[in-house]
Amino acid sequence: MSRLGLITINWADGEYSFALTIKQLIELQEKCDAGPPHILARLEGRAWHVSDVRETMRLGLIGGGMSPADALKLTMRYVDERPLGENVLIAQVILSAAIVGAPEGVEDAPPGKPEADQPTSPFPEAKSDGPHTSEPD
Repeated sequence: MSRLGLITINWADGEYSFALTIKQLIELQEKCDAGPPHILARLEGRAWHVSDVRETMRLGLIGGGMSPADALKLTMRYVDERPLGENVLIAQVILSAAIVGAPEGVEDAPPGKPEADQPTSPFPEAKSDGPHTSEPD
């Protein structure tokens, strides 16, 4: 796991690096009036606040290396001017990577060219032993 939680996500109009360092996490908890695990629980439980989504995205871009001005422009364009629900899952992934780390190798892959054998999501694939059908019973 990457201790830095740096991840690259295909989002909006391209691929972007996101990370929430301690500095960004402190600002996030100030903006959202909650600690990172509480914010993550709200995002996962559909009890999120606008700032949970918006500030996680904006600060994640800054932590990923983008200038604050450019991060604000992208946030205004692709978070503020879009349905917030489109970004909830991405905010979850960014904050989760900051809390538990990103999968190994993700931070080492150059943006836009992840290695084929590296996972692209911190969430494991769902597995089921049951039948796989979309037909009604």
